[in-house]
Amino acid sequence: MKQTVNPWKTYVKLSAVLMGSHGLTKGSLAYLNYPAQIMFKSTKLLPVMIMGAFIPGLRRKYPFHEYISALLLVVGLILFTLADAQTSPNFSIIGIIMISGALIMDAFLGNFQEAIFNMNPDTTQMEMLFCSTVVGVPFLLVPMILTGELVRAWNSCSQHPYVYGVLVFEAMATFIGQVSVLSLIAIFGAATTAMITTARKAVTLLLSYMIFTKPSTEQHGSGLLLIAMGIILKILPDSKPAPRIPVSNVNVKHPKTSSNEMESVEVEEDEERKPIV
Repeated sequence: MKQTVNPWKTYVKLSAVLMGSHGLTKGSLAYLNYPAQIMFKSTKLLPVMIMGAFIPGLRRKYPFHEYISALLLVVGLILFTLADAQTSPNFSIIGIIMISGALIMDAFLGNFQEAIFNMNPDTTQMEMLFCSTVVGVPFLLVPMILTGELVRAWNSCSQHPYVYGVLVFEAMATFIGQVSVLSLIAIFGAATTAMITTARKAVTLLLSYMIFTKPSTEQHGSGLLLIAMGIILKILPDSKPAPRIPVSNVNVKHPKTSSNEMESVEVEEDEERKPIV
């Protein structure tokens, strides 16, 4: 069996956070209606950016305009998704606590995965996905057996065989999606990945309105405008001017130095180029 790049305890932490996030998200639906959950889940980008400053091995700091970009994107998505909601958001203290915990875990998960890729560049997306999934199987299998959910699920699938095909298709789609997300995290980082997934939700909703010709309102337009502003602000290059070298320094004649002084200068430059351990 091939040895993993990272210790198994790392994947135990990943798996625990992943299960906690999914469990709290699904459980919060018992106390929050769908529009309220959408409002909270749309803000995922902001906790991801804030959490990145506290993860060991990462310690990311983002410029101020990126926080403004994230805020515009989040507010725009909330306006757009709630524009055609049939009911108003219904809040409950227990539900708010659960969905807030899920958001914190989501923020920690993405940044933790990015830190693993940074500290161990040999880590592959396949290893991270496989190990974190395998570790989570015992944690889910035991409760399913104790509660009887596994037997009920097995009997239901036996009565409706087409469910097996649906499960296989969903597993393949989930695999492709997870590998894609991990690849984005490894290349661009957790915050950029969260922004891409948030923008993907907006594009999906926009396509649904274009394909099914749903009626649009001013709130839809305001949401799309804020989303576009956030994306444009994110992709704009930094406008920091390059440092100018004074012309007077170009023709300055330096005094001649002896060979011993030159050797000492080269030694000092070599010392500066050595990586900090």
